[in-house]
Amino acid sequence: MNGERNGGTILMRERELELALRRMASEIAEICAGDPHLALIGVRTRGEPLAQRLARLVEEMEEIEPPVGTLDIGIHRDDVDHPGGGRIFGPTEIGFDLAERQIVLVDDVFFTGRTVRAALDALAEIGRPRRVWLAVLIDRGHRELPFRPDFTGKNVPTATAERVNVRLREVDGEDGVWLVRPA
Repeated sequence: MNGERNGGTILMRERELELALRRMASEIAEICAGDPHLALIGVRTRGEPLAQRLARLVEEMEEIEPPVGTLDIGIHRDDVDHPGGGRIFGPTEIGFDLAERQIVLVDDVFFTGRTVRAALDALAEIGRPRRVWLAVLIDRGHRELPFRPDFTGKNVPTATAERVNVRLREVDGEDGVWLVRPA
């Protein structure tokens, strides 16, 4: 599974990524048990296609078609010195009422917890869901806030100076995850 590419160690190839998403979707389907109030919301940018993929997989497993939304958290970030922090990438697109919904908030990498805090702030401005679950493709540790994913594709212990790069075909033209160490 491990290998080098563009200076990074391969953590997941396309097949491993797909298997991780299938497992996560199965866990979501099991816990949410066909709830017609289930919805998935992806954090822009790579959480969006991950949420869409998870929704399709849940639909295959259950007799529900969970709606999918996209959440832009740019104005809610408190880490403006972080790459991507403080920038608005695009509009929030949630075409359903949050009230009484079980929301699965989806992101690519869980690191300090600050993205989750910003996402919860953004959701609170839109509505009040019954419950919010957190699904992440990669959990790399280093919590600064008391959040923990409910559904995780892969746990990857990292050093704080390392980066985890997730590439998705919908955004980047390919699927894979790489660990990049500082030069």
